Amino acid sequence: MEHYDEFEQYLRTTEPGPKERAELWQTAIGLQKVDGLEVSDYLVETAKRHIEGEVDIDGVDRLIKTYYLSEAAREIPEDVKEADEVSKNIVRELSTDAFVFSVAGLSGIHRRIFKGAMKHAGEFRRYDISKKEWGLDGTSVLYGPNEDLVRTIEYDLEQERQFRYNGLSQEHIIEHLARFISGLWQIHPFPEGNTRTTAVFTIKYLRSLGYKVENDMFKTHSWYFRNALVRANYRNVNKGIEPTIEYLVFFLRNLLLGETNELKNRYLHIRWHDNQRQNDVSATLKRQNGVSEQLMGLNLKECAVLKLIKENTSISIAELADKTDLSARTIDRIIKSLKDKGILFRTGSTKQVKWQINQT
Repeated sequence: MEHYDEFEQYLRTTEPGPKERAELWQTAIGLQKVDGLEVSDYLVETAKRHIEGEVDIDGVDRLIKTYYLSEAAREIPEDVKEADEVSKNIVRELSTDAFVFSVAGLSGIHRRIFKGAMKHAGEFRRYDISKKEWGLDGTSVLYGPNEDLVRTIEYDLEQERQFRYNGLSQEHIIEHLARFISGLWQIHPFPEGNTRTTAVFTIKYLRSLGYKVENDMFKTHSWYFRNALVRANYRNVNKGIEPTIEYLVFFLRNLLLGETNELKNRYLHIRWHDNQRQNDVSATLKRQNGVSEQLMGLNLKECAVLKLIKENTSISIAELADKTDLSARTIDRIIKSLKDKGILFRTGSTKQVKWQINQT
């Protein structure tokens, strides 16, 4: 049983306080998995006391510090101590809506959640880094150079600050958020703890945009979240691999829209067989878009076009191009491909187009 599963009883309560605190602890403990860390049994028992209202978060802080000064904690590994300290700090950070969308705000989150766990909490790295990634067969994403960190973060935040979401569909909003979040993560400004910091920053930013963030996604899928960020920032032309945000989009759709897209880490590995991967992604799209078995082999762009046509059988090429952010020429090619496959038919007059989808 996972440590965070011990809080399930509190999620069934009708009392908002214990339920909300249990959700925060599940998220905080689940996020440690992005670096393969596990918390101690003592942290779990202390968290229960906090959830039940026996102690406040300051009391948790004192209890954890006292415990690690005791003889009982002498043999506990340093990585467990880090997981305990950071989990407790994340709960404190997510318990408040205070949020500053700036370079200082980002470094402040890192400083607060790694206080007591890292010597240089909140400080940007002064050297270039690389990290071996499971999903990339031990190769690394290209991270931002250390001398450009602050300027790069400032640029990304300013671009996001000026972006206007008015009039965008939820699909376009989520795709934009995926690009912003993955770009911010790729900078990797801190020596360690970048994914956990990005996750906390993301939760707080989404809250500031008015979203009710389902924290349990980070509880059970934090490792998938990291691997999705990796795949969004990895390119290897020699192997035919391009950066893709599709996995992060699935995660965000579940997080923000309550969908149930299947999130399996093996799909994110660069050696996952193309045919297997396409079948699994298509199955996810089938559930998401309500299409038939005949459409299982289609790519993402074809599925997106069909979804829009299903919603509006009189939609024009120009409207399809606008809603998908694809060129009219690309839409024409997709339409031709769907016609050639016997999936899509055009009826009606030249001026009044009418689409028909064959799902037999």
